[in-house]
Amino acid sequence: MSPTRTFATAGRVLSQIRHDPRSIVLMVVAPSLLVGLFSWLFSEQDGVFQQLGPAILALFPFIIMFLITSITTLRERRSGTLERLMTTPLSKGDFIVGYALAFAVAAVLQAVVTVAFAVIVCGLSVEGPLWQLGLVAVADALLGTALGLLASAFARTEFQAVQFMPVLVFPQVLLGGILMPREQMPDALQAISDWLPLSYAIDAINAVTAGDEGWDLWAPILVILAFASGALVLGSLTLRRRTG
Repeated sequence: MSPTRTFATAGRVLSQIRHDPRSIVLMVVAPSLLVGLFSWLFSEQDGVFQQLGPAILALFPFIIMFLITSITTLRERRSGTLERLMTTPLSKGDFIVGYALAFAVAAVLQAVVTVAFAVIVCGLSVEGPLWQLGLVAVADALLGTALGLLASAFARTEFQAVQFMPVLVFPQVLLGGILMPREQMPDALQAISDWLPLSYAIDAINAVTAGDEGWDLWAPILVILAFASGALVLGSLTLRRRTG
């Protein structure tokens, strides 16, 4: 890998995103709108948004970044862009990490907007510092980005990329602790949830809203980053130059 080629790839992707208003709206505005809709839905039920809002704040950026990343990367392959790039000194690692860096920038912007909207407009109360809530939101979005890049390495069409959601996303939503606290799940399901990265994303964001510090906060963040790094490595090893 070359830092120069990696950053050049990231710059190219950011330039493409800047000229794609629909992707910008989907990445930056859609999570806030979904959080706002959820808050409005339970506005007449005291405490519901405060209880479930943090988990939702972790969920929406994760799903949206998964979709955007997997579809965008797959388009690069289907259009032959990746194949042309691979005739240059650009390596698969440069491509994957460059994409991850580009979407990391988008994730930071997304996190700032979504967290500000949830706290200021929707009234989500946070015991911990707001920067920690933003940090966890960025980590969640990066996790979605990494898994999206991994899914795009195996998919042949955009429809197949979306079909990876039941495999990589939906089980994490069901078992991550949103619908039911993980400690109340049957032992087998709780054991499965311990191996799902979104579970730790929800743990981390709940820790921030509760004001927890130390290992209660940083341990799940480290687990999220470890899963994201593993997905990026696996994605770079399995990425095909072209979808045939």
